[in-house]
Amino acid sequence: MEKEKVNSGSIVDLQVLKRLMHFVKPYKGRFYILILLTVLLGVTAPLRPYLIQLTLDNDVAKGDYPGLVNMILFLIGLLFLQAIIQYLHTYMSGWLGQYIIRDIRTKLYSHLVRLRLKFFDKTPIGQLVTRTVSDVETLADVFSEGLAAMVGDLLQLIFILAIMIYTDWRLALISLSTLPILLLSTYIFKEKIKVAFNDVRNAVSNLNTFVQEHITGMSIVQIFGSEKREYKKFTEINREHRRANLKSVLYYSVYFPVAEIISAAGIGLLVWYGAKGVIHQVDTGITLGMLIAFIMYIQMFFRPIRMIADRFNTLQLGIVSSSRIMKLLDNEEHIPNNGKHAPTKIEGTVEFKDVWFAYNESDYVLKNISLKVKAGETIALVGATGAGKSSIINLLNRFYDINRGTITIDGKDIQEYDLVNLRGKIGVVLQDVFLFSDTIMQNITLGNPDITEKDVMRAAELVGAKKFIERLPGGLNYNVMERGSTLSVGQRQLISFVRAMVYDPKILVLDEATSSVDTETEEMIQSAIDKMMSGRTAIVIAHRLSTIQKANKIIVMDKGEMMEEGSHDFLLEQDGYYTQLHKMQYKEIV
Repeated sequence: MEKEKVNSGSIVDLQVLKRLMHFVKPYKGRFYILILLTVLLGVTAPLRPYLIQLTLDNDVAKGDYPGLVNMILFLIGLLFLQAIIQYLHTYMSGWLGQYIIRDIRTKLYSHLVRLRLKFFDKTPIGQLVTRTVSDVETLADVFSEGLAAMVGDLLQLIFILAIMIYTDWRLALISLSTLPILLLSTYIFKEKIKVAFNDVRNAVSNLNTFVQEHITGMSIVQIFGSEKREYKKFTEINREHRRANLKSVLYYSVYFPVAEIISAAGIGLLVWYGAKGVIHQVDTGITLGMLIAFIMYIQMFFRPIRMIADRFNTLQLGIVSSSRIMKLLDNEEHIPNNGKHAPTKIEGTVEFKDVWFAYNESDYVLKNISLKVKAGETIALVGATGAGKSSIINLLNRFYDINRGTITIDGKDIQEYDLVNLRGKIGVVLQDVFLFSDTIMQNITLGNPDITEKDVMRAAELVGAKKFIERLPGGLNYNVMERGSTLSVGQRQLISFVRAMVYDPKILVLDEATSSVDTETEEMIQSAIDKMMSGRTAIVIAHRLSTIQKANKIIVMDKGEMMEEGSHDFLLEQDGYYTQLHKMQYKEIV
């Protein structure tokens, strides 16, 4: 498994921030309210120490009891006001973050389902899960703990600094004398934790990829007795994850005590300098209320600075996640759906003209393919594994686009068809049947509300699946579990037959559709296949030559080229590729 490596992002990546803010537009009203609440928090927080200073110096020192009561009531009211603003700010930032990541995740998934299959061929599913789940979730913290919190902290710092200088510039200088040391330690911590956090993100992505791949392929792991070897690999990846997390824990463990000591040193210097005048009753202009207020200012001033490294890294992680998400959204590996042709019905004539195709730029898997299937005809494609048979189906459905040549349906280039309309006219039954963890009904209709239970049961009766469906607990509402694990291979294949036929396609494609079933089941569904193909254009990829002898035309392929074509009897007379394949299968049967 290839491990993913992600570099640190820039905290001031304005381009990414600008694109991220695009998702805020639908909620700009609430965003402006959040900004207002942030400003109010930054302004109201420094008022408390100032009011306490006035209370001590004016009311307590002069014995003004009514004034003291009034100030206490005012302070209580201010606290309640701050609590309400803090609640609204926290809720609003969280609300905004959740709605934005909902929109981003929806857009991301919508983009993923339109990408070419080629993209999924080369991209680990675990990485895509990380993008869609973990990376998007990180963006919620950008709004709840990153941007809004950082702006609030900066505003609070500015207001505290202004009040401190306005009150007494000497005490302000003394109080902030340790600030350079705190800033230096904060910068070092920020750089260290940035690397640690990126290591954590890489470890999470690699862990997701490994777990997803190996749970999906658990049967292979167990068949080849590879449990211990795979366990060792997992242990190593898990160890990397633990190591990355412990590194970040170590940095936090060192930084916060150091920051606390620096903050305490500032308070100590303040008390030492300010208390001299109070103790010796020297008129320095520094009062007891002023001294207590400055102690509160220092605690309020240093707290955001201690937290700012966390805020920066939260924002930075958000920028890294945003960059990866935007990179995925910028991926243009999707089949362009520029076609406007969307006929209600088609005749079903399919023609390939001089078609060349390569999954990679120059490694052609199909070379100069030219074939025509008239409406209602059946052709069969045979050949060894890798001959290019399945590629023809992929091209007809536009899962991939050809490099050269043209493919037409009813004389019109398939690129001129609306993509959804095109695929709706072609029914495909694959050898490897994929079923979702859902009911049989949902697996057949795929959530299409236009398909009724009556339509499903009519198609099920046609392919011989009705009886076994009715025997299941709940019938069509029976949950097949993940990948259809509660059904036999033959039953899953029959479900795929129903899924194809319920749309009543004019063109039918069978890709090794009976190779996974036993002989008894094959006999049962072979007559159903004949009914399915009746009146339809059919393209059959077959491993068992006995199933295609009735085809109008058989095309023998080898290494991406058409070697022979004709009827079963005609090809046997040629004593060529087809004859050799027929003899090999006959030997296997004998």
